[in-house]
Amino acid sequence: MAEAERVIGTPDPPETGSEPEQSSGPAGHESTGTRPRGKRRIAVLFVVSAFAYALDLVSKMLVVAKLEHHAPIEIVGDWLRFEAIRNAGAAFGFGEAFTVIFTVIAAAVIVVIARLARKLYSLPWAIALGLLLGGALGNLTDRIFRTPGVFEGAVVDFIAPKHFAVFNLADSAIVCGGILIVLLSFRGLDPDGTVHKD
Repeated sequence: MAEAERVIGTPDPPETGSEPEQSSGPAGHESTGTRPRGKRRIAVLFVVSAFAYALDLVSKMLVVAKLEHHAPIEIVGDWLRFEAIRNAGAAFGFGEAFTVIFTVIAAAVIVVIARLARKLYSLPWAIALGLLLGGALGNLTDRIFRTPGVFEGAVVDFIAPKHFAVFNLADSAIVCGGILIVLLSFRGLDPDGTVHKD
């Protein structure tokens, strides 16, 4: 009887070669090779780009209405002033003979950023690309709608530091976005949120 109770009521001990159960916690996710990626940052990209674009557009409208054909306004003595200038070239007045080419480049940058947005999970990358997109759209708007004609329009510049080229807020957004992208690349952070080390 005691032998029967022992056989029926006592479970067999686990075999020494059996595999342990997989954890359902974070360690379990790592063992299966999956990693939660979080939410996409497309909304951040478009909010940043819309803000940069709107700020650039409003500033240019004010410059054309209030400053063009008027004397420059000194902000910090002669070290910084606002002066309305029409620029047919690239950022900071370079390459005025290639207005159409710069227009095509700006349009290409916008297309590339739109394609990158599909795999965007990094917040810093979303901010950087948003600045690039807003700046490119700001200057592209000038290229399309301002004189002398479509795709040949001159960009409105007005920020004039001493001993430096005149630029606008779109140029500033592009430069800041570019610097941020370089820093992120040096740190090994990709737009999809992964980090790689060379």
